[in-house]
Amino acid sequence: MHESLTIGQLSDRSGVAPSALRYYERLGLIRAERTGGNQRRYARIELRRVAFIRISQQVGISLEEIRAALDSLPASRTPTAADWARLSSAWRQRLDERIRLMTKLRDDLDGCIGCGCLSLDRCTLYNPGDTLAGEGPGARLVLPRSAAGPAPEQEVGVSPS
Repeated sequence: MHESLTIGQLSDRSGVAPSALRYYERLGLIRAERTGGNQRRYARIELRRVAFIRISQQVGISLEEIRAALDSLPASRTPTAADWARLSSAWRQRLDERIRLMTKLRDDLDGCIGCGCLSLDRCTLYNPGDTLAGEGPGARLVLPRSAAGPAPEQEVGVSPS
């Protein structure tokens, strides 16, 4: 078996299109050596990097952040389990918050999707009189307060005491 992979082999093994692999290489996310005929050859360790890129993107990590994380890995050896654990722990809190937000969104939209009425009395997305406009753009009642800005003085559906 060869020590290196062609772009076609890396594409087949990783499930990533050759054009995306060339883009990743251009961004410095993966590395290739060139043959005398100027063909790309990828070390087998690039398979792990491509898998890390794909999974990170699927959970919403930007390519810039992925590059910074990959740049922290040793270039002279295959990353160890400890290297990968260090990278994933840096994103753990952020991923936990995304999970919490997605769960809230799923649970809040369940009623709207289930009945289709967008009830103005119960809907957590409704904003009577556009009272939240002063806080800026975005889904103020769904996003966490840290991302959405300051909390409104009165939440929808909560009567003043």
